[in-house]
Amino acid sequence: MKRVRILLADGHQMQLEALASLLGREFEVVAVIRDGSQLMTAASSLQPDIVITDILLPNCDGIDVARDLLKNMSTIKILFLTMYADLPMVEEAFRIGASGYVLKAGRVDELVKAIQCVARGGTYVTPLLGDVISALISVKPEQKSRGAILTSRQKDVMQLLVEGRTMKEIGQLLHITARTTESHKYEIMRTLGMKTTAELIRYWIRRGQGFEQQINVDR
Repeated sequence: MKRVRILLADGHQMQLEALASLLGREFEVVAVIRDGSQLMTAASSLQPDIVITDILLPNCDGIDVARDLLKNMSTIKILFLTMYADLPMVEEAFRIGASGYVLKAGRVDELVKAIQCVARGGTYVTPLLGDVISALISVKPEQKSRGAILTSRQKDVMQLLVEGRTMKEIGQLLHITARTTESHKYEIMRTLGMKTTAELIRYWIRRGQGFEQQINVDR
């Protein structure tokens, strides 16, 4: 089976080397980049499946480089690995089209899970950001009106999608079939006027719905 090809970008050499060694057991690490100004060139040349980068890099802004990569390389995916847990950073990352956001305070196995999720076409947000994301609940009522028309079960499905769960995992947790889970997802997309799962999750996060509720898996 083809291994996911990843490119790592971070300004801390020791951390970068350690991470490359750990991730290299499961993925193909095509390059490690310390200088942000080299990231665009390296990604264009090596064509990785996923670029894992910090928000701030030496000599450049990781957000700006990620934006350019997504604009010029249609198949590439961006996963941010950073220490920054503030709301504006998270919002901006997903606004430009990132597929994942993981904090360095987390475990390596969570990063592996995030990479796998993003490689499958999903969107991953670390659960460590729960308190930060919940701050979005304070947005104006009219900004939340579209989410309010969803049923309780649909909101449960959305919550688990935000956590990076697969259709099968969601079905098991909610005691429904994977087919029913898919039906819920597509009904949510139809209701909210969304075309892709990634777009749906970004919308949900921006509206402060993600990580807002405790899921009742017995309902």
